Amino acid sequence: MLLRLAYLGMTNTFAMLRLLPMSGREKDVEILALRHQIALLERQLNGQRVRFHASDRAFLAALLQGLPRKVLRGMRLLVRPDTLLRWRRNLIAVRHAAQSRPKRGGQPRTVRSIRRLVLRLARENPSWGYRRVHGELLALGVKVAASTVWEILKEAGIDPAPACACSTWADFLRSPADALLACDFFETVTLSGALLYVFAAIEHANRRIRILGATAHPTASWVVQAARNLVMDLEDADCRARYLIRDRDGKFPRLFDKVFQDEDIEVVLSGVRMPRMNSIMERWAQTCRRELLDRMLIWDQHHLLYALREFETFYNEHRPHQGLANARPLHPLPAPIEDPDRIARLDIRRRARLGGTLHEYQHAA
Repeated sequence: MLLRLAYLGMTNTFAMLRLLPMSGREKDVEILALRHQIALLERQLNGQRVRFHASDRAFLAALLQGLPRKVLRGMRLLVRPDTLLRWRRNLIAVRHAAQSRPKRGGQPRTVRSIRRLVLRLARENPSWGYRRVHGELLALGVKVAASTVWEILKEAGIDPAPACACSTWADFLRSPADALLACDFFETVTLSGALLYVFAAIEHANRRIRILGATAHPTASWVVQAARNLVMDLEDADCRARYLIRDRDGKFPRLFDKVFQDEDIEVVLSGVRMPRMNSIMERWAQTCRRELLDRMLIWDQHHLLYALREFETFYNEHRPHQGLANARPLHPLPAPIEDPDRIARLDIRRRARLGGTLHEYQHAA
């Protein structure tokens, strides 16, 4: 509006300069011609109202503000004099409200660099909600409230919670989480139409995911070998699990349970059609589909394994998790940045994985 108002003021200033060399008779003739053109336009409008932009209203109100009502009624205008006077009153009221507004009211405004970073994260990741953006900021050492992120996105016209789905089983098996593992299969399809089965396991305590493999034929020997590999990985990581949750899928042979029983890990079967009993694993499968598989085309098994390994590294080392207070499975949250000068000059670099499917944000070295 300000740019348009400045343009109107500049063009009318040049028009006024053009009138200086004209004689009084020439000006009277031009006024009569303009009045006749206005009458012609009013007849063609057939009673319809002329639409004025806010800048047009402000310009006309400012141009004719010194004229009394009697003079305005004698002029040929597209609006009534009362309307023009109302525009002038509104213009004065807006100006007075702007001058009367306190310069610093309530809490101090968020630093501009943080606002730009929040909007950048939301723009580059449309599926992220305000909680996900808040977790990414904490992972970068930028300490702000989640409500502040919500307000920044709301002011910018961005949905703070796009397609948000909240779990109602948040307290499920929370107490023995340090001793719990969960595993499951989920399916995906390649471009050629081949059906592949992905086998993964997750630790409840720290949400660390382990991709155990992907195959088109999950035979008993393949599943048992994946179980042995998982047991060896747990030993190397010094993970002292006591229970393994799995569903009643026929892909799990009896020897699969025997591998874990030999390591003093009890296999717990979930109920029939009760995915919430294995909710953490089910939720990871949903996250893998939403953030990876639904956003890229899988060529074959080799390409799928490569993408899953990249997502495993991203999930374990960078992605914040709300269940861990927005920490990462393999890395705790950094200390918040306390230096105001450093906050005011944030230099955040983006690292793209899998051609930009996954985004990681870090401070510039």
